[in-house]
Amino acid sequence: MLGWFRPREPRAEPVDEGLWESATLPYLFMRGLAPADSERLRALASQFLARKHFSATHGLELTPFMRVQVAAQACILVLELGIDWYDGWSEIIVYPGQFAPEREVVDEAGVVHLVNDPMAGEAWLGGPVILSYEDVALTSDEDARVAGYNVVIHEFAHKLDMRNGDPNGFPPLHEGMAPAAWRDAFRDAYGDFSRRVEEADALAERDGGAALDALPIDPYAAENPSEFFAVVSEAFFETPEWLQPAYPAVYVQLRLFYRQDPLARLTAG
Repeated sequence: MLGWFRPREPRAEPVDEGLWESATLPYLFMRGLAPADSERLRALASQFLARKHFSATHGLELTPFMRVQVAAQACILVLELGIDWYDGWSEIIVYPGQFAPEREVVDEAGVVHLVNDPMAGEAWLGGPVILSYEDVALTSDEDARVAGYNVVIHEFAHKLDMRNGDPNGFPPLHEGMAPAAWRDAFRDAYGDFSRRVEEADALAERDGGAALDALPIDPYAAENPSEFFAVVSEAFFETPEWLQPAYPAVYVQLRLFYRQDPLARLTAG
């Protein structure tokens, strides 16, 4: 009789406690996280580091501190979902700063253009996550480009979105979640936010961009429904006190999906 075997689970070396504390201290998503939950997140990050292969480009030297930064930010999304939600791919590529790959873009007239706009991160369907370390290291304080900005959460939210195919802002929902409720909440919020961004853009020339600064989330969320999901995921973990009042129905859906309530953690503290 022929036997069968399962691949051996990679050995996860525990992340040093001191390294963990120093790497995660600046991040807003750690606010209000109970010590026991922080320990669970550290254990999850250890599994993540054992399963994923990191590589650096352009002379960047990846240190254990840098790897832990990425792992912590990636794993906050799956703290209550499990590391298996990141199965199916293994590579994380880190650039020193923003990168500008050449790509083809088709405009509304059907004309193909070659562009090489700078990027902070990118997630490929079935492939790697690519990150700018300059952006990985940013925290949501005065040094950040946008309050609530977190490129790792953004790109790994795309990875969750891709679990059922091309990213479209509709990841696989849990049993008991109503697809219609998700669709309605995100459709209405995306439409409203897109209108607000258009209005803010129209005012930007007069007020020097103050109207855009007043938006509750990054204006990039208006790009398409996939980017909207990734940006509101950033805000859910980093600035829930801004997201929930602006789009409460979206907040509820994200709370059900991620099985976490960052705003409750803040108010409990």
